[in-house]
Parts: sequence; structure tokens; C-alpha cells
Amino acid sequence: MEEKKSLKITLIFTICFFVFIVSFFSVWKVSLSEKQVSASADSEKIKITASFYPIYIMLLNLTDGIDDVEVSLLAPAETGCLHDYQLTTGDMKLIEKCDILVVNGSGMEDFFDKAFSLKKNSIVVASDGFKPFDGNPHVWVSVSGAIYEVQKITEGLCSLDSKNSESYKKNYLIYIEKLNALEQKMKTSLAPFAGKKIITFHEAFPYFAKEFGFEISAVIEQEPGTVPSAKELAKIIESIKSVTNRGEDVALFAEPQYSSSVAKIISNETGLSVYELDPCVNGQLEKNAYIEGMEKNLSVLMNAFSEEKN
Repeated sequence: MEEKKSLKITLIFTICFFVFIVSFFSVWKVSLSEKQVSASADSEKIKITASFYPIYIMLLNLTDGIDDVEVSLLAPAETGCLHDYQLTTGDMKLIEKCDILVVNGSGMEDFFDKAFSLKKNSIVVASDGFKPFDGNPHVWVSVSGAIYEVQKITEGLCSLDSKNSESYKKNYLIYIEKLNALEQKMKTSLAPFAGKKIITFHEAFPYFAKEFGFEISAVIEQEPGTVPSAKELAKIIESIKSVTNRGEDVALFAEPQYSSSVAKIISNETGLSVYELDPCVNGQLEKNAYIEGMEKNLSVLMNAFSEEKN
């Protein structure tokens, strides 16, 4: 009797153990399968890498809602303009892994020579065909320049990823409508101030100034981080006094990405207030960041010219 009972217990234990093992491996297999599907889906995504912030914001709009596209940013968002940027090992790996590399061009990514050779058949140059002023790469700082670059990027994406071309075109029309409205709003609002003289922090605003009819009287730093010499600073101050002595208005601008200490020295010597114009080279990683940045610039300009007039 005891022997039969012991045999029965052993049999029940064996069956339970067998059921446990089967269940475990079934769950493990499903889990593994899900991971493989996920990995497969990730590997099938079109990986698009933007060289820096303004291009990334354009791509966020052009790829919105496209599930099989993944957008990444090469230079960290806080970098600003790429004047002194150096590629890291991680950057090179990101470039190698991406399917499409999108850059500004016009000399902004001079450090990209090796990367250009790596992606020569899968690179989109946003400013391709644009006629620059003295090789100035800050095309996107004017709204019309941003519109030009968005169009070029769209053409490049459609060519290199034809499967999603209709989605890119749809997103292009949505974003361009917003940019056109922004341009019209700024032109209408700033039209009364056409011909006004401005002093900018560095060479980021020639296209912006031309678009809205401003005259750049002086540039504080020809290159960010290159502080003007005492002689250069004295020349800027003298030119400002010459303008104001004739009864003309001039507005002085720093940039939020850089120290305003030199601009404050100029302010102390001339009595001008210091305002900030943003070239939109860093900020929030959001679709509307560029438009919001430009609308803030519009508000700053309106205040600056109104106050200088008073």
C-alpha cells in the first residue's frame, strides 16, 4: 500500500515537472520570438542622420508619422553652429550605420570630408544649388532659406527612400505651408522697419537681413569665440556713434548661444540696449522649434526698433 502511494506521488511530481518544463520553454520561445521580431523591425527601419540641430528639426517634420523611419542627430543639440566641432568615434559609427546622411553643406560641415566619402551615394546636401554670400553657410536663418533646404531634403529623401516618397511629400506640404505663413507674417510685420541698421554678433544673419530689408552695420565677432581686438572694438563703437549722431536708428544684437560680454561693452560706450537674435542652431527637439524661434526673433525685432525709435 505504501509502495503504491509513493509511486503515485512520484508520478504526479514527474508530470508536474514535465508540464513546468514545457511551459517554461514555450514562454521562453515566445519571448525570444518577440525579441527577434522587434530586432528585425528595428533593423528594417530607414536610419536617417542629421548633421546638426536645424537639419534635425526639418527632418522631424518631414518624417512625422512614418513608422519605418528613424531620425538621429549627430552633433549634440546644444552644440550650435559647427565652427569648431570635431567628429568623435561615436559620430563615425553613427554615420557608418545610417542609411541616409543629411547635411547643411555650403561649408558648414568642413570637418565631414571623411564622412562624405563614406556616404557619397546616400548623402543629402540641403543647400545644394543655393547661391551663398561669400560662402556663408547660414542658409536656414532666413525663412526663405529654410524653405529652400526643406525642399532639397524632401527631394533627396524621396530619391533615396522611394518607398516612403508619398509620405515625405505629404509632410513637406504641411511644413511648407507653415513656413510660408511664417515668412509672410514676418515680412508684413517688419516691412515698416525696412532699411534699419543692425549690429549682429557673428556672420549668421546676412540672408535674414536681406530677406527683411535690414542693413548689417557691423559684426561683433567674425567667428564665434574670436573676440575682437581693442582696435576692432573701437572701430565698431565709432561706426555706431557715427550712425546715431546722424539721427539714425541702429539696434544691437547678441546671440543666446554665446556670451554677450562684448556686446555689453559696446552698449556701455554707445548707450544702445542689447537684444538677442537667435540663429536657431539649438533648442528643444520638437517639430515646431524653428517656427517658435523665428516668432520670438520677430517679437524681439519689433521691440528693439520700437524702443530705439523712442
